[in-house]
Amino acid sequence: MRRVLIYGGTFDPVHIGHKNAFDSARDLIRPHLSVIIPNSIPPHKQAQGLASGKDRINMLKFTFGESEDILYSDYELNRVGKSYSLYTLRHFKEIYPEDTLYFVIGSDSLLTFHKWYEYKQLLSLATLVCVSREGGDREELEKAKDYLASQGGQVLLADTVPVEISSSEIRKKLADGEDCSCYLNENVVKYIRDNNLYKEDTH
Repeated sequence: MRRVLIYGGTFDPVHIGHKNAFDSARDLIRPHLSVIIPNSIPPHKQAQGLASGKDRINMLKFTFGESEDILYSDYELNRVGKSYSLYTLRHFKEIYPEDTLYFVIGSDSLLTFHKWYEYKQLLSLATLVCVSREGGDREELEKAKDYLASQGGQVLLADTVPVEISSSEIRKKLADGEDCSCYLNENVVKYIRDNNLYKEDTH
């Protein structure tokens, strides 16, 4: 039975915080396959200067690399309607029915996971892998882990060094002409410049 790691996000743009989270989850799980899934963005937001799905996948490839054990999926980009995580996990469970799925989430998501759409079904489809987005939250995460375990879920806490920066903050900095090379892969910096992305203030 293989281990399949599912990592979704807007990734607009993908930054070192995303890379740290992915590396931490992968070090913990040692998956046979990692599936990276950029979320869909409403067309009206793209019109405000955000990157297209194609652009985001290209930037993901620069950041995470291209290899046989990494799959970049456009599943959520092609979905019509809301991209609930439940639909995504069902989709990949159908593709990999004999494999064990691991679903990467941030610490803020773990703390509110009980409010997610059909969260108990989500717990039945995948083991959650939580990566912290801020320091000093371990005790809170342990409590959330215990609660979800009482609901039949499995949660693993990945040790990582949180990077307290968001994509929206990076977009704001880029729109203001600030240097963001400390947050982004050098090839992503070049891609953003060459493709004239994030010129408008979308914060």
